[in-house]
Amino acid sequence: MNICDFGTILKHLRKGRNLTQQSLGNDLGLSKAVVSKYENGLGYPTFDVLVKIASYFGVTTDYLLGVSNGKTVDVSNLTDSQIDAVHRLISEFNKSNKNK
Repeated sequence: MNICDFGTILKHLRKGRNLTQQSLGNDLGLSKAVVSKYENGLGYPTFDVLVKIASYFGVTTDYLLGVSNGKTVDVSNLTDSQIDAVHRLISEFNKSNKNK
């Protein structure tokens, strides 16, 4: 992947949530035309908009830019023990996937 994949990644994330370009634009404070421009590789967001998009979809900016395939999990409203449980669960899933 490379930065040219940003539009493809954005479109994939949008469609994965069954959003139209208009509804995504409304949620992010952007016009449908701007979302379309991003998805078609005719323009790229500013850093603040990139961070807003990443936060909206729960992914990293690196993921949006095609640098990595990591996603994030919002644990801001969880207790420390709940966060530990999430980490243990993710670790178990990773171990299980390595054994396949």
